[in-house]
Amino acid sequence: MQQHATKLPGARRHLTITLLLAGVFPLCAANVPAGSPESVGVSTERLARIHEAMMRHIEAGEISGAVTLVARRGRIVHFEAHGLMDLESKRPMVKDAVFRLASMSKPVTAVAVLTMIEEGKIRLADRVSKFIPEYKDMKVAVPNPATGMPGAIPGTPGGTPGRGAVPQFYTVPAFRELTVLDLLTHTSGIASGVISNSESNRIAPRGPTDTLADYIPRIAAAPLEFQPGSQWAYSGLAGPDVLCRIVEIVSGQSFDQFLKTRIFDPLEMKDTAFYPSESGQQRLVTLYQRSPNGLQKAANQMALSSKTYFSGASGLTSTAEDYLQFAQMLVNGGVLNGKRILSPKTVELMASNHVGDMFNGKLGRPSHGMGFGFLVAVVQDSVAAGLRLSNGSFGWDGAFGTQVWIDPKEKMVTIVMIQTQVPLVQRDFENAVMQALID
Repeated sequence: MQQHATKLPGARRHLTITLLLAGVFPLCAANVPAGSPESVGVSTERLARIHEAMMRHIEAGEISGAVTLVARRGRIVHFEAHGLMDLESKRPMVKDAVFRLASMSKPVTAVAVLTMIEEGKIRLADRVSKFIPEYKDMKVAVPNPATGMPGAIPGTPGGTPGRGAVPQFYTVPAFRELTVLDLLTHTSGIASGVISNSESNRIAPRGPTDTLADYIPRIAAAPLEFQPGSQWAYSGLAGPDVLCRIVEIVSGQSFDQFLKTRIFDPLEMKDTAFYPSESGQQRLVTLYQRSPNGLQKAANQMALSSKTYFSGASGLTSTAEDYLQFAQMLVNGGVLNGKRILSPKTVELMASNHVGDMFNGKLGRPSHGMGFGFLVAVVQDSVAAGLRLSNGSFGWDGAFGTQVWIDPKEKMVTIVMIQTQVPLVQRDFENAVMQALID
């Protein structure tokens, strides 16, 4: 595996070229026009701090590059590429670079489900077994107290017991059946912790040619981590993918085609797919992992992408401007350029807290002052959460560093795209954006 030093020789020179090119070509996106920052209450001078923040992380060798985008009141006020797409070739980052979204795919899946709810084909209270009979009589894992589980963190996705072994457990019947609402709010217990993840992988490993129709019924044989609706614990992959299969069943389309016809095409999201097109592959940013020796190129660059398994939990690839179309539709109350995807009331429902005080935070994410909606976190008290975001903002991030926030109060969308997980990049981006607001 090739290693790279923490410093990036020549990065500033390539950044200069990138920025000069950015000056030649106007800021634009398919449906959201550019506008003067001052015309929508944003300081041009202060927006420059976004680039400064990204460069600090690039020069520290924490990320190779980034694309950042800010839109307010229906106008793009900042859209910039920073650093490099690939360290070895020193190819400058471009604004239409393609990124692996990982879990930033989940809000798209939530919208897909909500379109079917609006059509009356799915209800929030529907039992999952109504669509997939294998989920009729679920079992719940109960750890055996005698065996213990040293060092394990309950409810942590992919958590590992201190001695490297899954604890002994027994199962009891679920008090009630799983519902669509459980899946949308990460309160299902499907693959949501040490036992359920391990058992899912043991009982029903996913094959390279599996489809949703193949895999989703199989994982019903694994026990749930807890009683449905009793806890919030992140189901990083399996839970949301059950929703994708339900959408396939009620719509009669494969999930990739459903998204294309119902969301991507209407919003002109030409570069968003479960596997990049030939053109997209040429613009795909290299995925890196941090190490003591600097950034290392990930061994499996397409670990979450597939041409057969359409994971709405983690599988999408996209560009910053493509994702803006989706996010701007939500900040507009479900419509963009005359194409209505959802009603305003449905968007409001998506962005409301549905889990009370159960939300305990994804890894590295604040939980105080936060709630959880339909596959999105919701800011309830920004001061308590320690975030530079308005109350009512909602969004999510991905394992490789992408993040979106939708701020209805400020009528604003903020997007940062990177391909190395560095949470401080997201926090510094938020700060740089919010300090630029002057009205």
